[in-house]
Amino acid sequence: MFAKAFRVKSNTAIKGSDRRKLRNDVAATFPTLTSEQLSEIVPNKEELNIIKLYAHKGDALTVYANGRIPVLFEIEKRLYPTVYTLWSHPHLLPAFSTWPPVLHKLAGGADLMLPGVVVPSYGLPQVDRGTLCAITLVGNSAPVAIGIATMSTAEMVAAGMKGKGFTVLHTYMDHLWEFGDKSCPPTIVPLEAESSEMMDAEEEKQEAGEGEGKSQENSHPIDPCLQTGIRNLNMEDAIQSVDMTEKEEPNENGAAETTEEDNLDVPQEVEDSRSPQEQMDALLHQCFFHALKCKVKKSELPLLTSTFLRNYMFACCPQGQQLDIKKSSYKKFSKFLQSMQQQNILQVKELNKGVESIVNVDWRHDSIRSFVVPIEIAASELSVQDSRSGDGEQPYHCPEIIPLYGISSKMAPLFQESGYKKGDTLSSSEVRNAVINYVKFNELVDETNKNFIKVDPILCDCLLDKSEQDEISKLTWDNLLSRCLDKLQPFHQVTFFGHDPIVRKGNNDPIDINIAQRSCNKKVTIIKNLELYGLDPQAVANFLQLKVQASATVTTLPGAKDRAQVQVQGNQIHHLAKLLVGKYLYQG
Repeated sequence: MFAKAFRVKSNTAIKGSDRRKLRNDVAATFPTLTSEQLSEIVPNKEELNIIKLYAHKGDALTVYANGRIPVLFEIEKRLYPTVYTLWSHPHLLPAFSTWPPVLHKLAGGADLMLPGVVVPSYGLPQVDRGTLCAITLVGNSAPVAIGIATMSTAEMVAAGMKGKGFTVLHTYMDHLWEFGDKSCPPTIVPLEAESSEMMDAEEEKQEAGEGEGKSQENSHPIDPCLQTGIRNLNMEDAIQSVDMTEKEEPNENGAAETTEEDNLDVPQEVEDSRSPQEQMDALLHQCFFHALKCKVKKSELPLLTSTFLRNYMFACCPQGQQLDIKKSSYKKFSKFLQSMQQQNILQVKELNKGVESIVNVDWRHDSIRSFVVPIEIAASELSVQDSRSGDGEQPYHCPEIIPLYGISSKMAPLFQESGYKKGDTLSSSEVRNAVINYVKFNELVDETNKNFIKVDPILCDCLLDKSEQDEISKLTWDNLLSRCLDKLQPFHQVTFFGHDPIVRKGNNDPIDINIAQRSCNKKVTIIKNLELYGLDPQAVANFLQLKVQASATVTTLPGAKDRAQVQVQGNQIHHLAKLLVGKYLYQG
């Protein structure tokens, strides 16, 4: 459907009544969605666009987009989710798996043939003819295509898994996907617990003599000879079956066969004297410590254990390997985390009923500090970072900001003995050392209580107000240092990445995000002080305009000719704060 370029007819914002109708239609089409999931697909307040377009064959289609991300498309008054939506809700549709080389054929316009479908040990999902299904790749539950089943599961099995299985409508890497942000599918490990539980249950029923009739209620019976043949089906057969639905050039088929042969040769080259369980334990520990040392930040705690596994540990798995906790000695991720908690590496708590979160990590633990990322993984990550930074946009680095303290003429006598003069700027530690040096040089520590410092004439003039000079004769160390810092002039030093430090007078102002009211009771969100942190206001405006799908302009900051402010239409204060933190703070 979207294998070839399409032509956009119109792109308009959806109105309130149309939004409610769309929300009801989505709820009716996908009844398994909760109200929260429904709000993610059809948000209540965020801008939602309706895009009318023509496919390459002239068919009129409708696409619904949240910002620049297409979330749904409509064909002949029937709604379909895009791969972007399925990545957030991977279990919305029944899923069938195929081999990775087949994806390029599907993206080129081919339909999925049954020889290309991988049959798991616990059977295929039960679907009827005309059911909308998701198509995934082996080893990853993130859908890469959606299609309509041309026959029921029973008919597929009866046909010996031969013939056309699915009419493909939309795939990852097609033109509809290119209309979005062109992100890659996430890594979602298949839920193998279901399959193992079904197999265990089936074995128990057979041992109890309950017969095979009950086990057939859960999944369609597949002839053992047929299932063996399906399992042994190689990728070349799958690709050749897909090629039957499209005209391909000979060199493309040859390339696909080469890929298949290379993939089949890989397992034969890997040899390890350890048992499979020991290898999986080692991989589990490697991904765990790699994620803690290089991926997780303290600001992200508390962190759901499921999120930590899915978004961090799986991302640290070396290319060509698959992290499967059920094949380790721990069997469950919760038991593994419990073991790590007993070693005082991290702390896990149940913040919500039935939901565990990592609330604390001891990054000084010897196990984390001594862990070294394998050279091949570090090199691959470095190459990925280089390729991303080489696409045009330079990565942002947060500036290093250090508070400084300037010496005024009134405070100069206190610092003369340490070699400082009026106008010098000191760090807090330099101020502390200078004060300690003055106290010890003049022997001002109280003999009866060393926690107190006697106030001499210079300390009296520098630190005490006129009303206090006749009343206070001693100060504690903490009071002495805090008074000294308060009397000094505020400065701060800013060091941008790759530049020399800059010293500025006064305290460093934070990025200011406020709401202002304009004519006709319209509200705008104003962002100030971006330049103080090395951020280009125009670049930030372009980024925010793309993300929130609202007008964003750059104007001169009132009262400051060399400063600018970004003005975004509407009340976007909370949304903008999250976007800025996510793009710049975590990146830097």
